[in-house]
Amino acid sequence: MRRLLAGAVCVPLRPEHSYVLMSDCHRGDGSWNDNFANNKTIYLAALREYYDRGFIYLELGDGDELWENRNMDEIIEKHGEVFDLMKRFYCQGRMYMMYGNHDLMKCRGLTLSCFPDIPVYESIFLKNDRNHRGILLIHGHQGDLWNERLWYLTRFLVRYVWRPLEQLGIKDPTSAAKNYRKKDRVERRMAQWAKKNKQALIAGHTHRPYFSGEGSEGWYFNAGSGVHPHSVTSIEIVRGEISLVKWSELPDRNRYVRVEREVLEGPLPLSTLFDGFS
Repeated sequence: MRRLLAGAVCVPLRPEHSYVLMSDCHRGDGSWNDNFANNKTIYLAALREYYDRGFIYLELGDGDELWENRNMDEIIEKHGEVFDLMKRFYCQGRMYMMYGNHDLMKCRGLTLSCFPDIPVYESIFLKNDRNHRGILLIHGHQGDLWNERLWYLTRFLVRYVWRPLEQLGIKDPTSAAKNYRKKDRVERRMAQWAKKNKQALIAGHTHRPYFSGEGSEGWYFNAGSGVHPHSVTSIEIVRGEISLVKWSELPDRNRYVRVEREVLEGPLPLSTLFDGFS
């Protein structure tokens, strides 16, 4: 974690700007195993809202599923309207991309045809200029033997063993998102690090949204994922306040289905967060 903090690229955290953090979209090839496809409409509606409102978009890794799929261009083709909108963020300087274990190839020479020369980071530090404190952004797989150091082997197992077994309802035991004991262990490690080092931390990886409320001993947050059943979660930072939100499809009074935004936790003033570490 200290390595990630020391090597993080700094992005200004300004009160006049709005930020949205999303993780683990796992955009796939449109096949039966593309978990993102079920939430594509929800994600696209949320992203359009964030674009129209001038948000800065930060993707915390595993945006694309490159363990189960080999061809990035095929993913871009299947979800063209999503990447077209992301490109509009990118062209306006309003997008930052990080990599996780499932799209680690983005930092190893993989060319993203729709985002020429885009840097892909392992960690980002949202720096508050007022008191020089900030929020560390990571994916969350770091320090996990199977998903960091043995990722070649884990990718092989996911691609050729666990992917077909998933059809039979057998869960991948190496996945923090599907293995609850591993999920708890990963989240506990990150929360303990945030508390010990008095450093606010936002991650993904486990797919489980988490929000440290006021009075918490540590400041660990998790953006959740884009592949929840019928919903997408994100973390928003607006006017100096942080919130956890959920986007989902709901029927209105006229029985038309609409994509609605719901605040799950917050808003919590960032000043409360930073002052707690002073």
